[in-house]
This record gives sequence, C-alpha cells and structure tokens, in this order.
Amino acid sequence: MKKINLYSDGSSLGNPGPGGYGTILEFNGKQKELSGGEDNTTNNRMELKGVIEGLKALKEPCDVHITSDSTYVVKGINEWLSSWIKNNWKSSTKKPVKNDDLWKEYVEVSKNHKILASWVKGHAGHEENERCDILAKEFAQNIKEKNE
Repeated sequence: MKKINLYSDGSSLGNPGPGGYGTILEFNGKQKELSGGEDNTTNNRMELKGVIEGLKALKEPCDVHITSDSTYVVKGINEWLSSWIKNNWKSSTKKPVKNDDLWKEYVEVSKNHKILASWVKGHAGHEENERCDILAKEFAQNIKEKNE
C-alpha cells in the first residue's frame, strides 16, 4: 500500500462567506497541489472539503497520513466519527451533526484507505500547512473578487 501524506487547510472570508481549501498530496518526495472553493460556506466546511478532495484524487487504496490545523477535522476523524455513525448522525447531545453531508462524503471516499489524522498548529511555520493556507485563501479571495 502506498504511503501518502495529505496536508490540507481551509479558509472562509466571513463565516459564512466565500471559501477555499488547499491540499497537498505527497508521495515519494513528489507533491501535487489541489485547491477549490465555494461562494457561501464556512471555515469548517472548507477544512473538511480539502481532505475529501485530496482523498478523491487517489487512484488506489493508500495508507494516508492527514495533517491539518483543524481540530474539528482531526477530532472528527479520530474521535467523533464512529459514534456519529452509530448514533445515526447525531452528536452525544442528540443534536444533528453539523456538515453531515460532507462527513458522509468523507466516509465514502476514505473507506478504501488506511487513515491517520494528525493536528499541527496553524501559522507556526509548518511548510506544507503554510502553503495550503495560501492556496485556500487565494481561492476564497478569487471567489470574493468575482462576486463583487
């Protein structure tokens, strides 16, 4: 199984507002950058969307190490997801899980991969996280300018 590093970050200008994600896939020292966004979205949605789009780009089952500065994404993957599924997309307080459409998409695109998610402090000099942040903000800014 190929070992892939997936770095991702999300941004929204306003919450909600124009948003973007930036993702870097790394395999054997080579990197591929992905970015995208939406007109009216939230930071958390873009954080998760970046991970989803990175996983969608993989052509075969892989051992994927996800690195994100989003505690929402990392804890969602590592801690909360299994109970959300067991509780039919309800939180421990029985409230509907936010962004369940994206979490369901994550479940689908991640099912053939072995996933490990790690948190990294944002804006602290982590090279790939900083680059993903730039990609996300540039995409969000382009959407904002297009809509003005």
